[in-house]
Amino acid sequence: MNICVIGQGYIGLPTAALFAENGCNVVGVDIKKEVIDDLNKGIVHIEEPGIPEAINDAIKEGRYVAQLEPAEADVFIITVPTPYKMENLSCDLSFVVEACNSILKYVKKGNVIIVESTIAPGSIEETVQPIFEKEGYVIGKDLYLAHCPERVLPGRIMYELIHNDRIIGGVTPECTDKAAEAYGIFVEGELMKTEAKTAELSKCMENTFRDINIALSNELAKICAEIDVNALDVIKLANKHPRVNILNPGPGVGGHCLAIDPYFIYAKAPETAKIIKLARDTNKSMPDFVTEYVEKIIARYDDCENSKIAIFGVSYKGNTGDTRESPAFEIIANLKENGHDIEIFDPHVENEGYHDFKNTIENASLCLILADHDEFKNLDMNSLIKEMKNPIIFDTKNIVQNVPDEIILYNLGNLSKI
Repeated sequence: MNICVIGQGYIGLPTAALFAENGCNVVGVDIKKEVIDDLNKGIVHIEEPGIPEAINDAIKEGRYVAQLEPAEADVFIITVPTPYKMENLSCDLSFVVEACNSILKYVKKGNVIIVESTIAPGSIEETVQPIFEKEGYVIGKDLYLAHCPERVLPGRIMYELIHNDRIIGGVTPECTDKAAEAYGIFVEGELMKTEAKTAELSKCMENTFRDINIALSNELAKICAEIDVNALDVIKLANKHPRVNILNPGPGVGGHCLAIDPYFIYAKAPETAKIIKLARDTNKSMPDFVTEYVEKIIARYDDCENSKIAIFGVSYKGNTGDTRESPAFEIIANLKENGHDIEIFDPHVENEGYHDFKNTIENASLCLILADHDEFKNLDMNSLIKEMKNPIIFDTKNIVQNVPDEIILYNLGNLSKI
């Protein structure tokens, strides 16, 4: 089977790799020439276990090629970004529309066209379907159109694409069946057949559910900071209840799912989706909340107007280099605007402006942990004591344990003690 995957990012590239790994001939399409050039050399631009090996094997066996333009295929899979529009928080389908238009001259009768990108309910039937119908195709007879969203965790993408259950939402039952046949090539989880609009809303609700639960824990952290209770102790004790599972609070929500997808539902019914919007507002407020308490710590322990702050981690997900929508950048921007000298250390993110551990902490008044990388769970405490101006840690990911007496540790549980 010939597969053409539009978009070679965090979803498109592993999807292409798995189809190629299972005997398909795959064309991976992206608009970035440098990405295409690197991929054809076997250089993978995202940090994710298993992808480099799979892509290099596919290249050697002639089953994968990356290019700027689509090619004829049996199945076209669209995995492009879908941001939200700032003016009304609705789903921005411009990249999806552009991708659909880019394949029009390559599409032929009998093809399967799948949109994996997360989209608002109704997007397939209202926006995508008409693009192909205007060309004279009958959906469900000439072309088979479906929405098949992914549900994967960075760091485990290759495994979860294979083993997770997959929603298959066709415009017609025939579309659903054809899309299921394609994913049956490598998916070992259940292929759950439904209609397109149900698939669209199901994906959005999966991420909205998680966003709301994170917002509950973040709101709890704010409340506890006001009333002098340790939020982490509250969560630990409450979670002893057999039917309670409160998540840990954090500096905000990142990624291209939780931080965006709830808006797609809200924009469809803004007068009704009040809980969804409030949860989003709560999670978006966390960078300012973290900034506020950084300033309180600095004011208490340092009399310098432009204190140096050592930032540990900018990726939104631990042990990955994925920085999409990371709240770390808003926090950093806030602190720079307040006049602080910022140094950044993230062993998973390549950036010429970032530094190593020693240079980042040297003469710093505060170590601010914004990512839960394994490297940060067991820090060299002796170096912190020796190199920092004030050996203080503000751990917004609640991962640091057992600090020596010489180091002051704040987290989202004990902020009332500042």
